[in-house]
Amino acid sequence: MSLALLTSRALVGLLAPEVTVEVHLANGLPAFTLVGLPDVEVREARDRVRAALQTACFEFPQRRITVNLAPADLPKEGGCFDLPIALGILAASGQIPADGLARYEFAGELSLTGELRPVRGALALARQACSSGRTLILPAANAPEAALVHGVRLLPAASLLAVAAHLCGHTPLPAYAGEPLAAPPAYPDLADVKGQLQARRALEVAASGQHSLLLFGPPGTGKSMLAQRLAGLLPPMSDDEALESAAILSVEGSFHPGLWSLRPLRAPHHSASTAALVGGGSTPRPGEISLAHNGVLFLDELPEFEKRVLEALREPLESGHITISRAARRAEFPARFQLVAAMNPCPCGYHGHPDGRCRCTPEQIARYHHKLSGPLLDRIDLMLEVPALPASELQSAAPGEASATVRERIAAARALQQARQGKPNALLAGAEIDRWCMPDAGGARLLASAIDRLGLSARGYHRILKVARTIADMNGVDTVCAPHVAEAVQSRRGPGTTP
Repeated sequence: MSLALLTSRALVGLLAPEVTVEVHLANGLPAFTLVGLPDVEVREARDRVRAALQTACFEFPQRRITVNLAPADLPKEGGCFDLPIALGILAASGQIPADGLARYEFAGELSLTGELRPVRGALALARQACSSGRTLILPAANAPEAALVHGVRLLPAASLLAVAAHLCGHTPLPAYAGEPLAAPPAYPDLADVKGQLQARRALEVAASGQHSLLLFGPPGTGKSMLAQRLAGLLPPMSDDEALESAAILSVEGSFHPGLWSLRPLRAPHHSASTAALVGGGSTPRPGEISLAHNGVLFLDELPEFEKRVLEALREPLESGHITISRAARRAEFPARFQLVAAMNPCPCGYHGHPDGRCRCTPEQIARYHHKLSGPLLDRIDLMLEVPALPASELQSAAPGEASATVRERIAAARALQQARQGKPNALLAGAEIDRWCMPDAGGARLLASAIDRLGLSARGYHRILKVARTIADMNGVDTVCAPHVAEAVQSRRGPGTTP
């Protein structure tokens, strides 16, 4: 009897818990048994490993092979266990030494030729390997991604044969030297938007305080152009934020190093399902709200989304995370995104247009607006109409301020908030609002009048206070005054309301 133990890792949400790969060879009829809650991809490793070992000119033992992925109650998925299973068979059969395996962690999918293919979640694997103090051996294609984790010891390999040669001491694997990161793609520039000064101002307020924003108006007025430029106005991400965002994309399988430190802008189509938007599946995967973590989630044609899909946004907008529970699995993903949405004022889109072309009835318009529930709208900080511009203004309008200029002002406002309270104004809650956002006497009277006139809820009241605090920060003022409250109230007139 022979036994070999190796270390690998599973993926559970953004975590990568340790998995011990136990390979046991015993006498008896040849068989290959894989236990430890493997899914279909992991069970198929038996055939990939057999072919890879034989192609690489190793002997595949004609004995009873049992592979246990411990702990037994942790679900295992993906192809990352191919490499440790193959190495375990080689070590248990005496074809490679087993005494040095404890120093390493292994992950990699095997092709039938023995080449190593990339796996999902390399960042999560590297983060956990770094904290364990072991050296991570993984496919060379995953090395640029895994190397983003500071301090990780990394040995990229191209094939099973190269890993075996390293463990035998014949040809050591070279440590990853790193590559210069490519410049991320540029965001669209705000200077492309002509006119719409009010909407540009609302966009700047939203970026300065990390507030959610709803733009409504006829087609072709620039709503989507404005929304797509919000991510380019946000301050640069810190290293921790960049690592968080990259880890989510890595688990989803769509990260590449060119996206490092680029604030995500996700814009799902209005046909997206609830699972696609907030996450889900029998094996929980992150949805669009998590992929937009530390960035922007843009929902165009907001009322065209299914109502139950939109209602699923309510809790993550408040909490900043999403917990996905299934019968046998549970995963939690961060979802601190900045929501920006756009919609038309009516089904045909031209209600209130100067040329009077709208033919929608009041009932049709009311039904269209009722697709957005009150609790959802109550969670949106800024709601602003983007009107149609006359042709003369479009033709004569000079280019607006560039994103770089606006970004400097936004960074200054964010710096004030960080120095004062350690977070953007949109994230203030409870006693923090009472401490930092309460207006002076004139502002308080104006706000009391607005509460009565607009019928604001407690949540709406607090959101106006936070927006007013942001406007005061943009003006470099310590006290929230009546003009700041007035602008915040004016920026909360949703679709269907009257001035």
